[in-house]
Amino acid sequence: MAPAPIRSGDGKKYKLKDLKALGHQLLSSRAHINNLPLLLTFVTPSSPPQHVLESVLSLQSFFTPFIPDLPPPPSASSSLKGETQKDPELIYRTWLRSKFDEFVRSLIDIVASSEAEDTLKEIVFDTIMEFVKLGKGGSFQSAIYHRLIHSIVNMPADIDLLLELLSSKYFKYIDICYFTYISLEKLIQKLEPKEVSTGNIGDGDGRHPRASSEHSIHRVHRIMSHIPPLGCKDNISDSEMWSGSELNAKETSGLSKADGKQLKSEKNANVLSAAKIAKKIRLKFTKAWLSFLRLPLPLDVYKEVLVNLHQAVIPYLSNPIMLCDFLTRSYDIGGVVSVLALSSLFILMTQHGLEYPNFYEKLYALLQPSIFMAKHRAKFLELLDSCLKSHLLPAYLAAAFAKKLSRMALSVPPSGALMIIALIHNLLRRHPSINCLVHKEDGDTAANEQAKVEKDIPGSEKDDSSDVSKKLGFDHFRDEEVNPIKANAMRSSLWEIDSLRHHYCPPVSRFVLSLENDLTVRAKTTEINVKDFSSGSYATIFGDEMRRRVKQVPLAFYKATPSSLFSESDFPGWTFQYENGEEKNIVNDNSGCGTTTDIIPEEQNELSAKRQRVECSS
Repeated sequence: MAPAPIRSGDGKKYKLKDLKALGHQLLSSRAHINNLPLLLTFVTPSSPPQHVLESVLSLQSFFTPFIPDLPPPPSASSSLKGETQKDPELIYRTWLRSKFDEFVRSLIDIVASSEAEDTLKEIVFDTIMEFVKLGKGGSFQSAIYHRLIHSIVNMPADIDLLLELLSSKYFKYIDICYFTYISLEKLIQKLEPKEVSTGNIGDGDGRHPRASSEHSIHRVHRIMSHIPPLGCKDNISDSEMWSGSELNAKETSGLSKADGKQLKSEKNANVLSAAKIAKKIRLKFTKAWLSFLRLPLPLDVYKEVLVNLHQAVIPYLSNPIMLCDFLTRSYDIGGVVSVLALSSLFILMTQHGLEYPNFYEKLYALLQPSIFMAKHRAKFLELLDSCLKSHLLPAYLAAAFAKKLSRMALSVPPSGALMIIALIHNLLRRHPSINCLVHKEDGDTAANEQAKVEKDIPGSEKDDSSDVSKKLGFDHFRDEEVNPIKANAMRSSLWEIDSLRHHYCPPVSRFVLSLENDLTVRAKTTEINVKDFSSGSYATIFGDEMRRRVKQVPLAFYKATPSSLFSESDFPGWTFQYENGEEKNIVNDNSGCGTTTDIIPEEQNELSAKRQRVECSS
């Protein structure tokens, strides 16, 4: 017996067994098609989870056979309006299409709701993805998937569960990654600055447009960062596809040995479709990232993008040079942003032929003591060492970096001083022409010649303070100058190295002795790997010192048990003799002759009484 028809507000009167009965009737005969809208009323975030689950399972079983044959959405089939009024079957399928679209919207609302349970969200999400791959002829239902991604980006609830489902189950399929980039590119186009910065009126949910756009930008970046890089697979053209996989399995399951040729052709056709996507996905990847980098990124997203750009984005772009505008703007900002942009900019310069005339001037301006407190200081100093490897660098430029680093070594922590010494060691070894800075005396001929060369460089300033420069101990180096050409490094010396010899930290004072060797003899010296010192800190330095084996250490205790309170060495010029139990004190006067004084108990008492009177009177 069929349950009574539902009325408005009667949803709570239906029990789980009633919904099961409605589902069985709907699947058994078309005569119970009116159960379809009835079950749709239970697919809401506010319905009990058991009712939602039972309705979703029944409706999924009903719609799955009809999806490939459903007509296009009403907006796309407006030209068939006259034919629809004549054909009853077409009218029925058009109605099914509208109910299917309503069902998909209800499923997406459950996924985006904060009221639904995580288990129910996971089941509903899998149901939507099943509909995505059951398009006409096994094609990808991009319209449904685009609505799903759009909902994830704009939903107010947390998306950690959905991102985990996408990354663990679905991003391994190449077609899902392909259409994800397409959907994200469409969403990014709606977040362009011209749409974000219009007035101060809030959007529909009461949020300010700027806050709403930053929220969407965070979501877009999280989705893009969860997509695995294109290089994870050995052969991207052989990647598995989500759409059409079930259809191909059904078609090939009943083939006999005689149909081997047909099986091979169908398999090759599938590989070709994956190969076509593999050729296009790099282009879609590039378009999505370039569109994203044109957005007004929040500072936290900006930094995170720069940290991973050289590993996760640049190797897979169709043309990495297209990032030059974004990276040069980031490098010109200064501070931490410039430090983070250095990795990607260095890759474009060394591997893709990017020309950046003011690169070393900007790099020199980044050398501040605060850089040794930054989070990414290790990576920056490794890149700094790589940037200064070229033997074609002019002497004044190498000298400016060496002098700037040596000056900073006086004020940075010991771990930073160790890295600076390693950098200066490599600079002196690579550029023998600046070794004159290690030991320079007034009137040094080689240094004066280099100074003359430096003066002839266009843009350099001459030092007019000739009277002051003649004073002994005057340092011509301009520490506050941000332009290495005007820093006068070649007219200075690395006197800071001698100061580091007396550093309070023993590892620093020991390590700086390596700079006293003749580094111009390249056959007898080797470069120091800066990476070995990049993870240094007070804790690592202390641990290394504790593990260090020292041959001789000063002891604060006696090696043998002492026989007296004082030893003869404690009283130079005095000797103590013991004869017949009487103590004698021999004092050596200035003439070299010893005077013997016998001390008897009575005289000792008188002397002690006199001392007490003197102390009391004082």
